[in-house]
Amino acid sequence: HTASLLSNGKVLVTGGANGIVPLNSAELYDPSTGNWTTTGNMSVTRYGHTASILSNGKVLVTGGDSGGSLNSAELYDPSTGNWTTTGSMSVTRYGHTASILSNGKVLVTGGYNGIVSLNSAELYDPSTGNWTTTGNMSVARYWHTASILSNGKVLVTGGDSGGSLNSAELYDPSTGNWTTTETMSVARYYHTASLLLNKTILVAGGCCSLNSAELY
Repeated sequence: HTASLLSNGKVLVTGGANGIVPLNSAELYDPSTGNWTTTGNMSVTRYGHTASILSNGKVLVTGGDSGGSLNSAELYDPSTGNWTTTGSMSVTRYGHTASILSNGKVLVTGGYNGIVSLNSAELYDPSTGNWTTTGNMSVARYWHTASILSNGKVLVTGGDSGGSLNSAELYDPSTGNWTTTETMSVARYYHTASLLLNKTILVAGGCCSLNSAELY
């Protein structure tokens, strides 16, 4: 599932699976009370999806799996607790990433379509609700990470593509192109990537049962 910190301080949890059954339910956690309340259901059950908080406060949910990979997307409005559908991605995908760029657009990268891992990327424009394709990554990958650097570029690390990857690449929003960068010392997927105050990226753990960490 996903968990997103809303501007009102509450946390929105969406979807997931309770074993083998995908969920469309969503709920809100209120830190002031420590309690959970249900909110509107998504239109589609999904897990392995993403949730991104847009500049207008709405939450964009993309893709995922629901017994098959999805290209659908929908928006949650915290002021009403309701969901509305928005433009669909050009490609079905789960295990992808979604990053909010400085221009307000959302960059979706990679993922898996149920058959093969993907190197494609696309951009969501909140002002139109439409998607446009952008440059492909040099390596297909899913269960990778994507981190926005202080210079506005997006660093993608690791992932799975028929085996763990140690490769990394950079997306430049000004050109829509990718360039490879230094590889990690350890191949990994299902890992984490955190932007530190000194502007370095801490990559930690991942599959399978890794305790190593490294800095970019």
